Amino acid sequence: MSGYVLAIDQGTTSSRSIVFDAAMKPLATGQKEFPQHYPDSGWVEHDPEDIWKGVVSTVRSALRKAKLSAGDVAAIGITNQRETVVVWERDTGKPIHNAIVWQDRRTAPMCEKLKAEGLEETFTAKTGLLLDPYFSGTKLAWILDEVEGARERAEKGELLAGTIDTFLIWRLTGGRAHVTDATNASRTLLFNIGTNTWDDELLKILRVPKALLPEVKDSADDFGVTEKALFGAAIPILGVAGDQQAAVIGQACFEPGMLKATYGTGCFAVLNTGETMVASKNRLLTTIAYRLNGVTTYALEGSIFVAGAAVQWLRDGLKVIGKAADSGALAAKADPTQHLYLVPAFVGLGAPYWDAEARGAIYGLTRNSGPAEFARATLESVAYQTRDLLDAMRKDWQDGANDTVLRVDGGMVASDWMLQCVADMLDAPVDRPTQLETTALGAAWLAGARAGVWPAAGDFARSWELDRQFRPKMGEAEREARLKGWHDAVRRTLSTT
Repeated sequence: MSGYVLAIDQGTTSSRSIVFDAAMKPLATGQKEFPQHYPDSGWVEHDPEDIWKGVVSTVRSALRKAKLSAGDVAAIGITNQRETVVVWERDTGKPIHNAIVWQDRRTAPMCEKLKAEGLEETFTAKTGLLLDPYFSGTKLAWILDEVEGARERAEKGELLAGTIDTFLIWRLTGGRAHVTDATNASRTLLFNIGTNTWDDELLKILRVPKALLPEVKDSADDFGVTEKALFGAAIPILGVAGDQQAAVIGQACFEPGMLKATYGTGCFAVLNTGETMVASKNRLLTTIAYRLNGVTTYALEGSIFVAGAAVQWLRDGLKVIGKAADSGALAAKADPTQHLYLVPAFVGLGAPYWDAEARGAIYGLTRNSGPAEFARATLESVAYQTRDLLDAMRKDWQDGANDTVLRVDGGMVASDWMLQCVADMLDAPVDRPTQLETTALGAAWLAGARAGVWPAAGDFARSWELDRQFRPKMGEAEREARLKGWHDAVRRTLSTT
């Protein structure tokens, strides 16, 4: 069998398909953006048909560019935006409502009501998550409540639901497989990550019929086979993981204590805690990193809402840079005697603060503050927020998070200046790999290993290659002074102090 593996990377603004060769290198890519829909303030939706058509076209494009036929591909791996949810008709596969996206905030009142009823502790103990509109369970409940006849049809077994991976697999297999993997299930507020089952108590609270939900499989498993008519030959789907967990795998963070951070629009830091399910006392999320051969590996996750989005603000809002890549060079020109702090709470603050009402602020302005100082403060804010996450992880898991090296990926890591700043603030090494397509690579490895054409975890980990390591250069006194200023700025910005 060939070593070619196809990864479908279904994201928030575009869908990509990447063909990897037998050496696990990207060979060809197809990509297609799709529209975002904002029907009300704080609401974000996708048309599932746009996603479906985009995925099919990008798979065909990637195969064409690689000069391969579907029969040359050993397996497909899927990675996806995790908390976005779809409900569709069992008989026709037609969605009954647009997909509600992970960014959507419409279920905030529902979450607040559940908190007021004292139920957050119940959800957190079972799912590792907080009661927040971010997660898909309350979105699913909203669709059942608000779409006419949906709840009655769901209880009759006429409807099916799932995250984007589940919807795509249903379509790809011609409706023969209604499945997901443990990582995606763990982001629903409905899945007990200790027992690895849909939780009857949580389903009852949110009034979600169990018959709606997919079968939960390992991250490397048999998820079905694509319809031959789609691509010219049937291809087995053998790997599935949510995007951040796929990046953990792509970065070969298989050992407890290994940490990765993906710097895109936001930043997601995930710490492998092995078979230990660490309950966070510092507002981090406990989640499933992956499940292989029936064994669950857990993680602590921290989410920064604004990372690369702050650089986009420099470019599009302030117009002080022409392109995002210019931010590091401009920051390097900043006056070292000025100490500006940007708290980029443009959409609230994520972990460990979880303050949805906070809004962005900048402190320390003088008459000499200019574009260079704003650029430096923007990139430094990413480093400070990363330090906040690492500190919270160390408090939660004192035995395993102290001597870590951070592996990084995402669009922002092209900036040497920013990564040096992160290393300085963490007082820890930061490793940038040669292969930055880590999310797609993680999904591809799950499928390729399951198919037997790619190496097992140990050999895959040894194939990870370092591009550059950034080691801390800043003195302890300066670091502590900078962090003290940052925490003072955050304190001033929080909506409640």
